[in-house]
Amino acid sequence: MAKQPMDDLLKRRMSATQRASELQATDEAYAKLFREAPPAANVSICDLPLDKLSSFFTADIGFKPYTPYQLRAFADQLQEEGLMVRIIVRPIPETDCYEILAGHNRTAAARLAGWATIPAEVVEADDARAIVIATSTNLIQRQNLSIIERGKAYKALLDAKNRHGQWYADGNETFGENRQKFDGNEHLKSDGSLRYNARKLVAEFFNVTEYEIRKAIKLTYLIPELADIMERTPKQLNLACADMMADYDPESQQAFIEMCSIEGCPINKAAMKHIASKCPPPSANRQDMYAAWREAQAQAEKRLAAPPKKISFNRKQFAPYLDGHSDKEIEALFLEFLRERVG
Repeated sequence: MAKQPMDDLLKRRMSATQRASELQATDEAYAKLFREAPPAANVSICDLPLDKLSSFFTADIGFKPYTPYQLRAFADQLQEEGLMVRIIVRPIPETDCYEILAGHNRTAAARLAGWATIPAEVVEADDARAIVIATSTNLIQRQNLSIIERGKAYKALLDAKNRHGQWYADGNETFGENRQKFDGNEHLKSDGSLRYNARKLVAEFFNVTEYEIRKAIKLTYLIPELADIMERTPKQLNLACADMMADYDPESQQAFIEMCSIEGCPINKAAMKHIASKCPPPSANRQDMYAAWREAQAQAEKRLAAPPKKISFNRKQFAPYLDGHSDKEIEALFLEFLRERVG
């Protein structure tokens, strides 16, 4: 067989394998998270006009698109190799358009490459299944997602399953404005059947800890300006401080933008603790928060200016004179020296 036909055959086989893997992964995610098989649905394969496709709008899943550089490279790859894995869409009711469930970057790259249509799999999916497809494909395949991107995806999954009515919500944790709470165990319903903890199932499927999920979801309550500072300049705003800021409502969080924007003066955990003690979350007066921050800065400067409580020396430099003496003897010798010199 000629090399080119063989290459084409391998690409087709690879495409089929990847496609099956993507669909299988979403079905496995649905079955694991919803404790039931995904609803039977018709699936059709066709080429769809790019101008008939809309970005996923059913839920805020928070995934950022590729950068222009990444997209250009992807478009060049499409021109050379074609599309290896079809996008997944669902029809938008009462229109001839479709909502993209998986393949936003593929679609954007195809547009950049000048394509008019793109190979797609059209599935009939309710909102719950659509959210599972949209989130799980990214959580499984994209390793460079930020913690907030993951947090929004986890939250979309938890919200979808909570609406589905099979997971149990309990009041054992709260952060910021969010009053949606999930417990850490399984419980018996009145009919004796089990109701499963949402976060635990998500953690098990995506091979993360429940703590990681809680932390990621909490950070989604940062206002966009603070989220951007945390992701772009983590030296100005680290995760520990961002986590404490997320306890405040959006209006109160505005105060932290200026605090985090001062070069060479990153906000630290000690300052955040002082602010929280003076201006407890979730809501606080912004001027009071500024005042508490200035107090924390003044205290930090005072600590830096204070003389050290202990004086240390490089023992090696004094070894020729002090070998054979204990620390107490050395201290006595030094005090005697100072009395003689200082008087």
